[in-house]
Parts: sequence; structure tokens; C-alpha cells
Amino acid sequence: MITCHLKYIIDPYQLGVFEDYGKRWIKIVNRLGGQHHGYFMPSEGANNIAYALFSFPSFADYEIYRKAMFSKDDLECVEAFKIAEDSRCIISYERTFLSPVFE
Repeated sequence: MITCHLKYIIDPYQLGVFEDYGKRWIKIVNRLGGQHHGYFMPSEGANNIAYALFSFPSFADYEIYRKAMFSKDDLECVEAFKIAEDSRCIISYERTFLSPVFE
């Protein structure tokens, strides 16, 4: 299993837009074979940092997802990307891949 950890720097005045963006990606990741673990929005502390975690059975499965999500044929993905681009709610992000350890 491979887990993708995303750290977002977001516009704190666009939290509602970013939350909508996140809810769309949760559905997309799950539809494309992953398991989304949620978006984690600012609460106490920094008001411009958000996180997301999602897993795929393997890195190869993640690559299949990446190919599908950048397809111009997947209208849900195109729409989600457009929300972020039009609103500029995401300033930057860092992507890290992790291997979870379970009991």
C-alpha cells in the first residue's frame, strides 16, 4: 500500500471553496480505485495549512489514477481542477508518499 500525504498552503479567505474542492477529490479518488482518508482543514494554529491523505494498493495503481485524473475525458477531474485554478484557493502544495505500518 502507498499513501499520498498532501500539505496545502491555502488562501485562508477561500476556505469554503477549498473545502468544496476537497469533497470533490474525495469522491474522485474513491471512484478511481483509491481510498481517501479525508481533508484536514485549519482549526487552531495556522489558518492557511490543510492536509489530505489517500491510499492506493500500490504505486502502480496510483500511477493509473494519475493518468486517469489528467485525462481531459474525466469531466469531474476537469471541473475540480478548474475550481482551484479559477479561485486560486491553493497557493502551493507538497506531495509525499508514505508506506503505512499497521498491526
